[in-house]
Amino acid sequence: MRQVAASTPKEITVRGIILGVLITLVFTAAQVYLGLKVGLTFATSIPAAVISMALLSAFKDATIQENNIVQTIASAAGTLASVIFVLPGLIMIGWWANVPFWPTFGCCAIGGVLGVMYTMPLRRALVSQSDLPYPEGVAAAEVLKVGMASRNGAAEGKAGLLALIWGSLASALFAAGSAVKVMAGEVAIYFKTGAGATGIGASSSLALLGAGHLMGITVGIAMLAGLLIAWGVLVPLMTALHPAPLLSAADQALSVWKTDVRMMGAGTIGAAALVTLAGLAKPVIGGLKSALESARLAKANKGVALPRTEQDLPLFIVGLVTMISMVPAGWLLASFLQGTVLADLAWPLVAVGIGYIIIAGMFAAAVCGYMAGLIGSSNSPVSGIAILTILGAALSVGMVGRHVMGPEVAHALVAFALFVTTVVLAVAVIGNDNLQDLKTGQLVDATPWKQQVALLVGVFAGSAVVPPVLDLLNHANGFAGAANVGVISSTPLAAPQAALISTLAKGVIGGDLPWHLLGYGAALGLALVLVNFLLKKFSNDKYSLPPLGVGLAIYLPSAVTAPVVVGAVAGYLFERAMERRASGETAKRLGVLIMSGFIVGESLFNVALAGLIVLSGDGEPLAIANSMSEAQTMIVALIVGIVVVAGLYSWSAKSARECAA
Repeated sequence: MRQVAASTPKEITVRGIILGVLITLVFTAAQVYLGLKVGLTFATSIPAAVISMALLSAFKDATIQENNIVQTIASAAGTLASVIFVLPGLIMIGWWANVPFWPTFGCCAIGGVLGVMYTMPLRRALVSQSDLPYPEGVAAAEVLKVGMASRNGAAEGKAGLLALIWGSLASALFAAGSAVKVMAGEVAIYFKTGAGATGIGASSSLALLGAGHLMGITVGIAMLAGLLIAWGVLVPLMTALHPAPLLSAADQALSVWKTDVRMMGAGTIGAAALVTLAGLAKPVIGGLKSALESARLAKANKGVALPRTEQDLPLFIVGLVTMISMVPAGWLLASFLQGTVLADLAWPLVAVGIGYIIIAGMFAAAVCGYMAGLIGSSNSPVSGIAILTILGAALSVGMVGRHVMGPEVAHALVAFALFVTTVVLAVAVIGNDNLQDLKTGQLVDATPWKQQVALLVGVFAGSAVVPPVLDLLNHANGFAGAANVGVISSTPLAAPQAALISTLAKGVIGGDLPWHLLGYGAALGLALVLVNFLLKKFSNDKYSLPPLGVGLAIYLPSAVTAPVVVGAVAGYLFERAMERRASGETAKRLGVLIMSGFIVGESLFNVALAGLIVLSGDGEPLAIANSMSEAQTMIVALIVGIVVVAGLYSWSAKSARECAA
């Protein structure tokens, strides 16, 4: 009986599904806020695995495979929330005033289901028979193995849950300090440089520090390079070429960055993404061929039972689900067009939209899945995929409506292109996550088809959370660049990715895209690709400068990228210090969980604050009057931030020693 139990371990359970869904609900809300504020999201697999192990340890029959199912469900939160890189664009262009539940749920759910289906046939080629590193998938498996292996592992699991809690509480209280106005929300300095101006700002955000730690030193250095290019070269140069002596240094620098430099950053991202994707063509095609060959062999040997760890959903089911998904997808697109100036073009536009979702979705899912294996889900070039997707969607729908083009038609076509892009992006990010999760499952002897079912559960749970949280933040804060009619707070969320995507869509369909700025940025992107190639070649792949990271730092506000760079450097120094200790690996894992807590705590606090803003009708419901100057609140934020980060790093090292004792 023991052998039977070992060969068929407990995996999908009611308690595991409930726990996974609850974690997904919390993490999705956090991710939506973080993505709208800074244009970045983080992987949720590892914190979800730690929470699962700590809670399921109360059950003696809990297995590593059951914990893996929980993290698989919850991992959907870390990826599906990326649809907010596009959706707020519909509010920015004035198409939506509110975020409707069913259309938003539909595009997230349909895209998520297709993401699982499209990447499932790639499992053998890109996971089982591949030497791709899958950094986050391997790390999640290591956390599961350590947590389930021994008494020390159980102690680390409890310490890990504490790390998440301490990190979450610290960042929530830190964010509260900003909300009550005793700490500055941003530390910034701007100055004139002759006829020009420049400067730098940094959000006083523990969430961004945590994101930097999780991204690592390589991406951190790339973002530092982007900061230096943007604010050390491009902004002072372009402000000097367009003097504005009557403007303050901050207004002059920020206005040029918003109109010119940022668009160059978009060109850099686009060029770097294209080169990256071109380099992936051969391995992706090889992976698809291998998957088809594996399916053919499985069909030829269908009388031979496959091992449990090699059992996927049948290709027949995959094909059927994909075909059935096109029905609600078509209905969703048709409903979006109903009652608009495009109603007469509904059939050709829906046909183009469905075709684009099928073809572009397959391509995006395969590429993102491969990139997850190569550099991890968090570092996958989702921004580049979104840019390429909106350009393709805008060109496709623009061709259909070109013969009736006018201001109203152009506006509606932009909205439709954004909606189609949202579905494709959901396909891409869930495909990205699926293969990462399957790698974790391979390392802990999970059953692939059960993981795929679990991820579908996570997709539907996450899809139900995105619309209400997005609508809440729209009512409370609004988005930069939107009309924000009836919005209560005077501090809109930047939603930087959505701003870029909507700008590109309007530019392509309206024909007024600043191609010269994009061209300059693209030339810079190609130069960075060359620099990265030479750096990797002459260092034997020891060093690299990811061009996408540089481009993102040029495109995103310095208030976002500067603390990410600080977090990456701080994390690097902490991990270097821990390498010389016997308990160093445990300390590193606890550090990762504290940083994950930083992101979750601050984000959830701000979602709760948005709820309070809506309920109270006050844009700053927690603010208290005080006599502190802006400079003093900046100093307080800086000192408190240093003390909190140093203290929790120290706690990680101490707790790791206690776990090893």
